[in-house]
Amino acid sequence: MVKELRVDDAAPWKQRYRLPVTYAGQIARLAPTRGLATSNRSGIYQLYAWHVSDGEMTQLTKRPEGVAHGFLVPDGAYVYYLEDRKGDEFGHFVRVPFEGGPAEDITPDLPLFTSGRLSFSHTAKQLGFIAATDDGFDLYCMDESPGSRLSSPRKLYHCSGETSGPLFSYDGEIAVIATTEGTNTLNYHLVAFDSSSGQEIGQLSDGEESSIEAVTFSPRDGDTRVLAMTNRSGFKRPLLWNPRSGERTDITLDQLRGDVTAEDWSPSSERILLCEFVEAVPRLYTYDLMTGKLIQLQYSGGTFSGAYYEPGGDIFVQWEDATHPAQLIALDGETGIQKRTVLAAGEVPPSRPWKSITFTSSDEQAIQGWLAVPDGAGPFPTILETHGGPTAVETESFAPGSQAWLDHGFAYLTINYRGSTSFGRDFEEKIRGNIGHWELEDMVAARVFLVQQGIAKPEQVFVTGWSYGGYLTLFALGKCPDLWAGGMAGVAFGDYAIAYADEAETLRAYDRGLMGGTPQEKPEQYAASSPITYAEHVEAPLLIIQGRNDTRCPPRSIEVYEQRMRELGKPLEVYWFDAGHGSLQVEQQIDHQERMMRFAYGALHSQ
Repeated sequence: MVKELRVDDAAPWKQRYRLPVTYAGQIARLAPTRGLATSNRSGIYQLYAWHVSDGEMTQLTKRPEGVAHGFLVPDGAYVYYLEDRKGDEFGHFVRVPFEGGPAEDITPDLPLFTSGRLSFSHTAKQLGFIAATDDGFDLYCMDESPGSRLSSPRKLYHCSGETSGPLFSYDGEIAVIATTEGTNTLNYHLVAFDSSSGQEIGQLSDGEESSIEAVTFSPRDGDTRVLAMTNRSGFKRPLLWNPRSGERTDITLDQLRGDVTAEDWSPSSERILLCEFVEAVPRLYTYDLMTGKLIQLQYSGGTFSGAYYEPGGDIFVQWEDATHPAQLIALDGETGIQKRTVLAAGEVPPSRPWKSITFTSSDEQAIQGWLAVPDGAGPFPTILETHGGPTAVETESFAPGSQAWLDHGFAYLTINYRGSTSFGRDFEEKIRGNIGHWELEDMVAARVFLVQQGIAKPEQVFVTGWSYGGYLTLFALGKCPDLWAGGMAGVAFGDYAIAYADEAETLRAYDRGLMGGTPQEKPEQYAASSPITYAEHVEAPLLIIQGRNDTRCPPRSIEVYEQRMRELGKPLEVYWFDAGHGSLQVEQQIDHQERMMRFAYGALHSQ
């Protein structure tokens, strides 16, 4: 039986949401007392100048919708970020001084664009970015002269395939991008350019069946090797590539299993930092490039993210688990033993632990998930959550939303369905060309597991998720209508073809790779993967929470889905909020969680 719904300000679940959380992801290589952090301490996630020596923070941005990502120049003089229109992710890169001040548009003459990254050379004299517009993807580079004056952006490359980067060599003479250009897949190859002339220097490809991702260049002057990853063996493994000479060195690591991702290159250039994933649990290693010695770093439990070397050689990681919020800790660069807490987390109400579980899907594929149960004996009303992406992985994390359900007597399971990363190439690529099908098979198998284990009441299993997880919520309710007590979808899409037409080019290129073509080229596949195709079968009540300025899951797709559902007389609530792909405002996040819980309580009371 669920507990009485608590929505007062003293409710433990609200206290968890309001906990000040700081993510410190960058330190200026040439000015290591300066760092960049993202924090919600103002009630909205904003960028902060982080004074590394004493932990003090100075707020740099005050945008009402918040700012989640920024980029610190290696000399620590400026912080850059994409200034968009109320969270729509279209805009220009701007910069603010580390000491604070007005934002300066560095690309005033370019059209509005989307971009996921802005990069710098080690010497801070070169910066670059990929700008995506309706016309495709453009690589731009800019020079910085004395006095921090920037040159006008010069276009080095244009393509229509999904493209990320660039990365710069130490002195900025070489720029490397990862692109799918020339393929109808999501598999990348690397292209290196002379950053002054735009002349192509070299390419690295493992064929259309495999993908290569670039991570970082060597931190040593004169060393033009780039650290990258390939999945040609079926699992990600690191490699080194020199675009100048074409020399390639693969680091096979046969003693490790699962995906092994390259995280960073040590300041001494002697070691690289690696992360092995085993059933969604990360393990950190260092690899000595001279001796080939692999050392597992010592730590216990929880999840590490954003691992990187700080200039002195220690390893900084963001650590958390289901009962402890994220905190930045320093590990010894050679042993991994924790040396200190750099930025501590505050105290939170007691929370329930997560447990890793595995079950088999309809084709006997093992599926991993994270399970948490409330106090008392089951079976319980249960929340089945699916993460966004789909190319993402759910690791053990401090998730206020999951704890809110547990506080009220619900069991909670989040799964790494087919399409998730870190389980190998075949697992990730299984969904391509037919999205929704295998993910739903895994969701149904998760429900079977929950019921057979006596965890879930069969008639009280709710599905939920945000972004791609929101899409899967709508898809599941239409395809398997008799299995669910209700669904709660955040920033979802209901008609795949309409979403494709309205979304940013970055997402259109991704969808072309995911589906093997456009809606015009693959109309049957897009229709088969669209929740609106199955709207007439929906039986359970549905809540959708959608952003008006979202360019990843655009509003028109949900407006059309809502209209169809209302024509069919289906039980539907839609709540619109004035932001993009999710909210960076703490109180708005609390409001969304409260709406979902009130909705679930209403569905249970109507049974």
